[in-house]
Amino acid sequence: MSGDQLARRLTTPDAVVIGLGSMIGAGVFAAFGPAAQAAGTGLLLGLVLAAGVAYANATSSAQLAALYPRSGGTYVYGHERLGPFWGYLAGWGFVVGKTASCAAMALTFGAYVAPGVARPAAIGIVVGLTAVNLAGVKKTAGLTKAIVAIVLATLAAVVTAALGGGEVAIDNLRAPLAVGGWYGVLQSGGLLFFAFAGYARIATLGEEVVEPQRTIPKAIPLALGLTLVVYATVAVAALLAAGPDALADADAPLAAAVEGGRLAALTPAVTIGATVASVGVLLSLLVGVSRTTFAMARDGHLPGGLARVATRTHVPAVAEVTVGVVVIAVLVSGADLREAIGFSSFAVLTYYAIANASAWTLSGQDRRWPRWLAGLGVVGCTALAFTLPLPSVVVGAGVLLLGAALYGVRRRWSAGSN
Repeated sequence: MSGDQLARRLTTPDAVVIGLGSMIGAGVFAAFGPAAQAAGTGLLLGLVLAAGVAYANATSSAQLAALYPRSGGTYVYGHERLGPFWGYLAGWGFVVGKTASCAAMALTFGAYVAPGVARPAAIGIVVGLTAVNLAGVKKTAGLTKAIVAIVLATLAAVVTAALGGGEVAIDNLRAPLAVGGWYGVLQSGGLLFFAFAGYARIATLGEEVVEPQRTIPKAIPLALGLTLVVYATVAVAALLAAGPDALADADAPLAAAVEGGRLAALTPAVTIGATVASVGVLLSLLVGVSRTTFAMARDGHLPGGLARVATRTHVPAVAEVTVGVVVIAVLVSGADLREAIGFSSFAVLTYYAIANASAWTLSGQDRRWPRWLAGLGVVGCTALAFTLPLPSVVVGAGVLLLGAALYGVRRRWSAGSN
């Protein structure tokens, strides 16, 4: 093995665990509320739709990651397969979408930890974690496994309390299309897509897994399938215990599902799990967004100052501080959790639509999954994105158009200076 290659040590179970760790996070503690508001108990169908689109996206990303094993994800794939503009638009969508995800995770932290002062608590955790990242501290694999264990234990407590609390009502599962019809189901799918964020991390393991051509195709459906089972179990339990209306009205929907029954004493466990999950995901998101911002700045797509690296800690300090400031600005602006989830979903669905379109162009020798699956991914991402709440669509489309305009200005400026 040469010095610039990674060791192949991860087996299929290892890859599945990493996939679960990427998906089963804080999104499940927040996304059921807006999904219930959109579709009532039809959110269960939306959950299946979100998982299906996530599967198509992950398979497209896996094929492209094997072909272009470089940092940047769809920012790289779109550039190589569709042209520089589409790569840039994917990177722009990732940065703005994941910045909104950072705000959503910070608000989730605040909603569970300090409901009365959720926004100040959210700002505080962003400041604290930005400081941690500036110090060069990295989240280890052991910490990730610990977070996953705590989150799974918390979700088990939610299901136990919801089903054993004496408030279960079968009627809560009737008339799944009563709220919003099929449009509401599609909207809930787009919102619940937020809870699957991170699944494509499996696709980036090509250089580190044993027999990647066999391991990755097995790990992706296994991890997604297990995540869907966990989420569906929690969703059914929460609906049976609290009903769609209570979930729709709550900023902390899983806590609401626990509080009404005889096992309300387990509510603090839900708070702890949501806190740990939101902190872990927020830490990871801040690192990921700052690195993509750094890469785009280094390539000239964002101001060059964002590409500066701290001499002592060797981290992109300017990008990290900038991302933290922007997230805090979003929080100070008054954006709420539901708005952040909707906007994030729109931007990230756009990102994955470009990934699927890139995979569509692959030839037979580079293709590992059927071409129609990439096409289905494009259609699915587009449908879920444009059936999100109208404010999310309008703001999301506006921000993407702004990014496109900035790209055009930069191109003209570069051409004029030459």
